[in-house]
Amino acid sequence: MDEHVVILIIALIVLFYGFISKKLAQYGISGPMVFTVLGLICSPFGLNITAVEIDAEFVTVLVEIALVLVLFSDAALLDLQLLRRSWQIPARLLFIGLPLTIIAGTAAAVWLFPEQPLTYMILLALLLTPTDAALGKAVVTDPKVAKTIRSSINVESGLNDGIVFPVILTVVALITSGMAKSENFDWVWYVAEQIVFGMLVGGIVGYLGAKLLNKAIQHHWIEESYQNLIPIALAILAFYLAEELLGNGFIAAFFAGLYIGNTSQQARVHIEEFAESEGELFILISFFLFGLAFVPLTLHDISLNVVIYALLSLTVLRMLPVIISLVGTKLDMASRVFIAWFGPRGIASILYVLIVAHEVGDMDDHNGGFEIVYAIVTLTILMSIFAHGLSAQPFANLYSKKPHAVE
Repeated sequence: MDEHVVILIIALIVLFYGFISKKLAQYGISGPMVFTVLGLICSPFGLNITAVEIDAEFVTVLVEIALVLVLFSDAALLDLQLLRRSWQIPARLLFIGLPLTIIAGTAAAVWLFPEQPLTYMILLALLLTPTDAALGKAVVTDPKVAKTIRSSINVESGLNDGIVFPVILTVVALITSGMAKSENFDWVWYVAEQIVFGMLVGGIVGYLGAKLLNKAIQHHWIEESYQNLIPIALAILAFYLAEELLGNGFIAAFFAGLYIGNTSQQARVHIEEFAESEGELFILISFFLFGLAFVPLTLHDISLNVVIYALLSLTVLRMLPVIISLVGTKLDMASRVFIAWFGPRGIASILYVLIVAHEVGDMDDHNGGFEIVYAIVTLTILMSIFAHGLSAQPFANLYSKKPHAVE
């Protein structure tokens, strides 16, 4: 692998897409679509211009940073006061819809792949549960769509990553610790450490960082240009500090962002500016690497049942639990279906697959049944990039044409 060739190609793609991004957006063509397709074209599956190994440190670091920034920014931009006033819908999505989605996903996986171990099928369902609002950006940024709907989709996307990740760690620990032999319960302590120390480190970094930042701004110690960079440096600090102190870095980044974004209004503004520019770049690079490395590696494992599960995951297995979870609210059926459809799979699922591959088996190791899990997740993300990207603006326009009961 030649990282320099990959970096040069990414730079050229950024230039290409940057010059015509607004024009492409008019036709519903999003950045993740462009970067994924061009990654696939450059891959051995396409023109074979370059290639990267899926477990290369170069890939892992870039995708890790992308997810750290996504989790940190999503948490920082969550308005806790607004959430306290209109918490019912996000709470239902997270605490009713999410568990139902995992149960339905596991049941469908066991039905379609009865020869696979149950733990693998639970892991599959978990990997495809987190949603990525960025893939339906036109929905969450369109003022024609009711703020309650947009906020609910955003909150769900921002929080379900952090809720699901410890459960994924638990299942991975179950698999790697040989729980079939059931004498090793070290995984229980491992998962507890990851969650508790992650939250503590994130909270401490967020508290101290916000205090120092507010003081620096108040006394005019800080240059305007650095106000965009300091919160992001705090996100990365929280991640690596938690990893060194037995905690989970992604949980730490989320809690650091949650505290900073809700205690420093100026920091919140600068985090939003960073997320829309530099943060977006890391996300797009991740989708390029997805097309370049993930897709070609798993295409030969795609079967009819893999395609069926991917389709079900994007539709019935996501939408039905969400619609059920919203029964009893004042939302009309159109609003429930609208929220249910916009559950794209993206950057979190990509990184979680990468983490699983490092822990339990490389993606190019065709043993143990994990190739089925990797193929399904890859295909589902690939389909979601296009299905949700292309439908976001048309569905938002269609939905906003009529008034809906949303309060």
